[in-house]
Amino acid sequence: MSSEKRLDGKVAIITGAGSGIGRATALLMAEHGAKVLLIDIDRDRVEKVKAKIIQEGGVALAGNCDISKPESLVECYKQAAEQWGTIDIVFANAGINGAKTPIEKMELEDWDKTIQTNLRGTFATVKYAIPFLKNKGGSIIITSSINGNRVYTSFGFSAYSTTKAGQVAFMKMAALELAQFKIRVNAICPGAISTNIDETTEETPELNEVTIPIEYPEGDQPLANGPGQPLQVAKLVLFLASDDSSHITGTEVYIDGAESLLH
Repeated sequence: MSSEKRLDGKVAIITGAGSGIGRATALLMAEHGAKVLLIDIDRDRVEKVKAKIIQEGGVALAGNCDISKPESLVECYKQAAEQWGTIDIVFANAGINGAKTPIEKMELEDWDKTIQTNLRGTFATVKYAIPFLKNKGGSIIITSSINGNRVYTSFGFSAYSTTKAGQVAFMKMAALELAQFKIRVNAICPGAISTNIDETTEETPELNEVTIPIEYPEGDQPLANGPGQPLQVAKLVLFLASDDSSHITGTEVYIDGAESLLH
C-alpha cells in the first residue's frame, strides 16, 4: 500500500472495472484510500477484482450492471450511496470497439450497438450520477480515445470513432453545465493500450476494400515502442479524480506516447 493517500474517504464508481484500464484504476484508487464500487457486465471478472482489493486491505463492492440499461446503473449508484453515504468520483470507462467494417457494409444494428453502448451508456453513467454528486461536488472522468479526436485512419471504425468524438463533446457540455455544482468533468484519450478490448471487435473481410496502406518508418508508438500499460492510464485517472486536479475541467488529455501525432 502506498503511504500517499490521495483519495482517502472518497467513494468511486468505476464502470468496466473487471479488466484492462478499469481494473488497473480500481486497484490504484483502492490503494490510495478510495472505497470503490466496481461495475462490469461480467460478474465473475469484477468479483475477482473485488477480492484482490479486499485481500490487499482495501474496501470494495461489486455491481453487475449493463451501462446501456439505466435502471441497473441507478441501482448500483444507490448501493454505493447507501453503503458509504456519498459518491465522489465516477469513472465512465466501459465500452466496446464494435463492428469494424466499411460504412457501406455496416449493418444498422451494428452501428446502433456501438452507439448504444459507448455513447448512450456514457450519457446514462453521467446523468444518473449527478444527483449523488451535486451536494458537495466531485469528479467525472470519461474514457474516450485518440480515434475520432486526433486519429481518423482506423479504417472501419466509423461507429467507434463517432462515439469517441461524441464523448469528448458531451464531456465539454457537461463540464460547463455542472461547474456550478463543483462537479468536474474530463476525458482521457488513450492510444494503443494493452487491454482485452480487442475481444469486442467484430472485423469483417470487406475491410480490405477501404483500407489505405500506411507505413511508419520505425513503428507508430514513438515513446514506448509499443502499447501503453493500463497502470499508466490509471495514474492519469487517479490524478483527475483527486484534488490535485481541482482546477481542471472540460479537458481531454491524450495518453498515447505521441502515437496520434504520427497520424
